[in-house]
Amino acid sequence: MRRQTFDLDVLRTFVTGVQLNSFAKAAERLGRSTSAVSAQLKKLEEQVGSAVLAKSGRGLVLTPLGETLMSQARRLLELNDEIFDSLHEAQVEGCVRLGLQEDFGEHLLSDILRRFAKAHPRVSLEVRIGRNAELLGLIERGQLDLALAWETALGTPYSSRIGATPMQWIGPRDQPLYQEGAPLPLVMFDAPCVLRSAATEALDQARIPWRVALTSPSVGGIWAAVTAGLGVTLRTRIGLPEHLAVLPGLPSVPSLGYVLHRAVAEPVGAVRQLASLIQGSLQEQAFHCSNSSKD
Repeated sequence: MRRQTFDLDVLRTFVTGVQLNSFAKAAERLGRSTSAVSAQLKKLEEQVGSAVLAKSGRGLVLTPLGETLMSQARRLLELNDEIFDSLHEAQVEGCVRLGLQEDFGEHLLSDILRRFAKAHPRVSLEVRIGRNAELLGLIERGQLDLALAWETALGTPYSSRIGATPMQWIGPRDQPLYQEGAPLPLVMFDAPCVLRSAATEALDQARIPWRVALTSPSVGGIWAAVTAGLGVTLRTRIGLPEHLAVLPGLPSVPSLGYVLHRAVAEPVGAVRQLASLIQGSLQEQAFHCSNSSKD
């Protein structure tokens, strides 16, 4: 038997009229005459084989069949609109500006670039690697569309906390931490730094002496110094080199949240898509880090 196909224009008229509680208003909104709307409703009832509307006083109400049709029609129209929106966004041209903490850059960027380019082949992605204060300043000045940064006391008007990851003491494998009685050597970012503050506060509370053995402006510099045995650091498992290890025996520290900052309350579709990709990649990273911590 040949299947029938609904006319989406007819369904849109039906849904709009019910939502506005007036098919005259629906005709005005959709740019059609009232006679054309009446013809569409008649066509719809002929197609489904029963009335979808019934008189109630001076107005109209949905019949039981009409209620079922209304629910399904909404779903069809939403799917139709989503398809056209996605096709339109794929043709959008322009540039999306993304800021990332260095910790996220190396391990998120290639995955994000691949997925974003597939969804938006005509949109270029401009990436800025920086530290928290710098990234948030660029967001506030409208020089970035999105920024992924660690959670601190600083914030922006349009931001959302999208996850957290444990902070870990990290050092070289199979090497002593420090000589007994000597201050613990630390390898850290220059101040101000949320991980540096967390490390020194935890050690002070545990009454463990410490000293800053080396400061670096980059995560790569920190990993190199720790690899060379110059000290230990406090960071997360995100981007942790395989030749370094999480160290036991030092004070516990809380998890560190990460926040996605937006320049505007309602960004364009390409920016929303990029934000979704970032969140998905971080969820995958958190899953892998959780599994590796159990090994």
